[in-house]
Amino acid sequence: MTLNYPNGQHYSQKQSTTFKAKHKSPSRIVYGNRGMTLEQEINDSNQYYLEREIAVIHKKPIPIQIVDVDYPKRSAAVIKKAYFKTPSTTDYNGIYRGYYLDFEAKETKNKTAFPLSNFHDHQIKHMKACEKQHGICFTIVRFVSQDELYLMPTSLLFNYWDNQAHGRKSIPKKEIEDVSFKIEYSLQPRIPYLKAVDLLINQIEGDNNE
Repeated sequence: MTLNYPNGQHYSQKQSTTFKAKHKSPSRIVYGNRGMTLEQEINDSNQYYLEREIAVIHKKPIPIQIVDVDYPKRSAAVIKKAYFKTPSTTDYNGIYRGYYLDFEAKETKNKTAFPLSNFHDHQIKHMKACEKQHGICFTIVRFVSQDELYLMPTSLLFNYWDNQAHGRKSIPKKEIEDVSFKIEYSLQPRIPYLKAVDLLINQIEGDNNE
């Protein structure tokens, strides 16, 4: 299937957030289904939170306009060509503890840094706009080679994004480790990222009280 952005530019799967990398860490026990994508793991975690009335967080639907469909069989249709109606914003949003959450989920095979090319300008603008309305934004980052997960605050992302014209095109992993909240895999939910969100909320509230 061919997908194009509203401006006609061809959609590259490398830039998508439908993650395909698999867990490959043999050094520790991995609970849950091996080979699950980051997106699937977060979706399953969100379902766990929803069923227990802990939070209401969902994956945002992708706005696609279908323009060419093939019908090889009467009972099946194959989409041959489609366009994004509007640029996508972030991957997930919802409500937790009375806070509006809006976040991205990204991963990289780079062992020492997180490339800024994983983001688009409209995504950064969207997160900044949400924060102006007192929403809480962040990125769940996975380093595939080390199979490590972090909840990265927007302060670090915005700093590197706003200065990339005169500086680096990536965020050093060491800095992510220093200022982010590490997320450890668990049995249920698979990715208990709300524990990290609690720490982020405490940090934000502490900064507001100073």
